[in-house]
Amino acid sequence: MQQNTSFLRNGKKLIFDVLNHQETADIPWVPFSGVHVGKLKNYHADTVLQDGEKLLECLLEANRLYAPDGQPVVFDLQIEAEILGCNLLWVHDSPPTVVDHPLQSNPTIPEILPTPQDRRLPMILDVMQKMKSAVGEHTALYGLITGPFTLASHLRGTDIFMDMVDQPEYVIDLLDYCRRFVQKIAQYYIHAGMDVIAVVDPMISQISPRHFKRFMSQPFTELFNSIREQGKFSAFFVCGDATKNIESMCSTGPDCIAVDENIDMVAAQPITQKYNITLQGNIPLTTRMLLGQQEDNMQYVIQLLDSLDHQNLIISPGCDMPYDTPIENVIAVAEAIRNPEQTRLILENYKANDIDLSSVILPDYKNLKKPLMEVFTLDSSACAACSYMLAAAERAAESLNGAVDMVEYKITKAENIARLMKMEVKNLPAILINGELKFSSLIPPQQELIDTLKSYLPSNSD
Repeated sequence: MQQNTSFLRNGKKLIFDVLNHQETADIPWVPFSGVHVGKLKNYHADTVLQDGEKLLECLLEANRLYAPDGQPVVFDLQIEAEILGCNLLWVHDSPPTVVDHPLQSNPTIPEILPTPQDRRLPMILDVMQKMKSAVGEHTALYGLITGPFTLASHLRGTDIFMDMVDQPEYVIDLLDYCRRFVQKIAQYYIHAGMDVIAVVDPMISQISPRHFKRFMSQPFTELFNSIREQGKFSAFFVCGDATKNIESMCSTGPDCIAVDENIDMVAAQPITQKYNITLQGNIPLTTRMLLGQQEDNMQYVIQLLDSLDHQNLIISPGCDMPYDTPIENVIAVAEAIRNPEQTRLILENYKANDIDLSSVILPDYKNLKKPLMEVFTLDSSACAACSYMLAAAERAAESLNGAVDMVEYKITKAENIARLMKMEVKNLPAILINGELKFSSLIPPQQELIDTLKSYLPSNSD
């Protein structure tokens, strides 16, 4: 399938109209292409995130191929953490991963704020300015910053969850510092020409509404107010099952809330409409974009269009697209959004291939020699919440000195999606013990996870 190049519109104006809550004849399309752009020119993810010339080359190719109405320049939630001293693990097919947490050993909150000369910022700001000159007339450019809670988690690690109980004032101070830090980054991105500042905070899915209101309402409200005062649009981007926090997120005043496949957009839209906030999402990253056929992606888009109010709506992937997402699948999404009636004709005789669950062989859980902890993740190398869930599981297993076995299943593989479906796991990340779902979406407190594992040890059996 070739992209319909005869279909012309000013995507930037369309994005602006939707974020200004005006009625529009068309629905905007924003591919969160992230490191996937490297695939378009056969560059690895770690190359495009560190080489400005190659990043610009790939972004321009993505703009040509996918004709986006809005386009992110960089999707990397480790930029701020790197400036603050976190060490990163670089890989070829996803953004880097934070491998240590400076405030775990020394909880003293830093005082420094970023400058445009820090770490990769000069390269990023340069690419933003060049993208603005090249495509800024017709494409709304997105600058993505790490949300205060995820940045605080990068600095403090999973200890931050205990801090909320044991030293709440410390958490308030740390979040305020992280807010001021990323607010400065947002200012630089705005000066470089970004039209929309997306605050990406996947860790929001890991907390309760009560903790959101106590710890997150003020820093996020101040952040979105600051972006608005600079004359730019904002988006609150959350990953995972943050259903319980959607209304609290709306109350902080972003122009848009972007969600992934863990959230039912049909159920979320009445809440966002109540606050007159644009809703964005949520094409599944693996089952559709990475592993599906073109028709699977088109079918999902049509289902979204048929089930949602088109007012205050943007269609996009649920999060950063996997590096190896087939180019034709992304083009198919754009085609379905822009030519829905033609797409319906294409889909009339299409039936998606059913996933063969009979090929999945589950362990004999009742007769295991020792407990088995299974961790299902979207991709722990790219998803912050998944990374911290996996880290909690690894620490718990290590603390029990080999008394339990542990395995991770990333749903970037078809066989793991089949396993996920057979075990009826609905939300990710998740931890199962001996085939029983114990923790879903929320990262468990360390001692609670250890105690749960201990209850499965032979000495605790009846």
